[in-house]
Amino acid sequence: MTAAVVFDLDGTLVDSLGDLAAAANRTLDDVGRDPLPHDVIKGFVGNGLPKLVERMIRHCELPLDRHSELTQLTLKHYNAAASETTIPYPGIPEALDALRQMGCVLGVCTNKPEAPARHVLEALNLSRHFDAVLGGDSLPTRKPDPRHLFASFDALPFSGPRLFVGDSEVDAETAQRAHIPFLLFTEGYRKTSVEEIPHTVAYDASQNLPTLVAELVKD
Repeated sequence: MTAAVVFDLDGTLVDSLGDLAAAANRTLDDVGRDPLPHDVIKGFVGNGLPKLVERMIRHCELPLDRHSELTQLTLKHYNAAASETTIPYPGIPEALDALRQMGCVLGVCTNKPEAPARHVLEALNLSRHFDAVLGGDSLPTRKPDPRHLFASFDALPFSGPRLFVGDSEVDAETAQRAHIPFLLFTEGYRKTSVEEIPHTVAYDASQNLPTLVAELVKD
């Protein structure tokens, strides 16, 4: 039942929408714009902070030539309060414990910058489970480029079966391009229906993960 299991972070391991939205809205306040509802900002999440800011700029009809400036400003706001309201999804701590007890080796592959990703994992007492954490700025590439995922697996001290766990269209595309089985968490930040997202297994309760992993690697 042993496997290398790599997880996406936002929308898969943790619900971080509140802190991401707060950082984005602080930036909008800095430029004299009204805040956006969380549901709107949720649609911006999934391809890393620069893409979130780009989508925010387009939505608010701000000048695109301010993208670099506003990305750095949003990152500053986010780094200052990256774990104020962020929490693990129900069942995640127990599932990670069970996977480790099964002998699985765990990693994180996220488009969030590495420093705040590590901060969130540490603040929520999840970092002890992971042997590798690669963020969106850890390499020249990021998801859905499969090289980001391959590098995350290669950083783990394990050479057996590989599984990727995520919640979004970006994660699904990454797994598909890497030819790695994909477990889709249906309660995260996906923008389309479960049926439209390629996956090996879908689940809506994280406590079911150890059983699903065991079934996928039992052969």
